[in-house]
Formats: sequence, structure tokens, C-alpha cells
Amino acid sequence: MSTTADLRYPIGKYQAKSDFTPEEVAAFIQRIASAPARIEQAIQGLSKGQLDTPYRAGGWTVRQVVHHVADSHMHAYIRVKWSLTEPSPTIKAYDEKAWAETPENSADPALSISLIKSLHAKWVALLTNLSPTDLKKDFVHPATNRIAHLAQLTGMYAWHGDHHIAHITTLRERMNW
Repeated sequence: MSTTADLRYPIGKYQAKSDFTPEEVAAFIQRIASAPARIEQAIQGLSKGQLDTPYRAGGWTVRQVVHHVADSHMHAYIRVKWSLTEPSPTIKAYDEKAWAETPENSADPALSISLIKSLHAKWVALLTNLSPTDLKKDFVHPATNRIAHLAQLTGMYAWHGDHHIAHITTLRERMNW
């Protein structure tokens, strides 16, 4: 995985495609499956002060990044469930910046690591059992009015986990932690 000089996008921006091979989807699912351990490894040994350090000027703290991944990936899981159970549902958008400021986001990130571990186990169990037809089921995002299918969502959230893990690991490298 390459890195960029842009601290907002240390692995680059997500490159959307209209279709993915079964091998690509399987690789996305594997990245989602491995994300909890990689996030836990990324924050291992960090002090309270380090956890409260923003990954870039004006960015979230490491602590907020971990809590954000839990929040965001819960939404992704629910979007998959909606897409499987309703025809082209319009999903619920949320203000992720406001969510990053809610009180529980000052808690130990282990709280969200536990959630991410359980959530990803269930999400991966669901994703690995989807048929090619299921992966073409879609949803509408109300903010953009764009339609996305489940294979696209899977790729985006594989990238999303890697993206936020890289926020933490590149900060650690820059700070020599």
C-alpha cells in the first residue's frame, strides 16, 4: 500500500470502480476482517497524551479516529443489511464530525476496539456469504443521490479502515513513537 504526502489521505483517496471481480471482493473482505487487529496494533502502547494527539493539524485525535471507525463501520454494516432486505433503500446519512464530538469519544479507545472486533466478525460472516447477485444489490446515499452496490461499499470500507489505520501509523512514524 503506497503512502502520500497529504496527511488527510496517507494512502491516497479511494478509487471507486463500477465493478469488481470476485477476487477483488474477497481481498476487500480480508482487509475488513484484519482491520480490528491492525487498529489495535496501531494504538498499542500509546499514552493518553499520544491518544489525544491529532494525526494532522485540524484533524481528529488518534482516540477520535478509533471511535470514528466503530461509528462509521456500524453504519456500513447496517447499509449492507438494508440493501439485502429492501429494494434500493435510501440510507440514513450522518454528520461524522458531530459524531466525533459526542461524549463517549473521550473514553478509552479499547471500548471501540471491542466493538470493532465484534462488528467486523459479524460483518465478515455476512459478506463472505453474499452471492454475486447480492453484491449487486444497492442503496442510495441521500447526500449525493448516488447509487452504490454492495461490492462497491465493501471496497470503500476496506479502504476506509486502511485509511484511518494509516492516519495513526504515519503519525507514529512522524512523531517517532
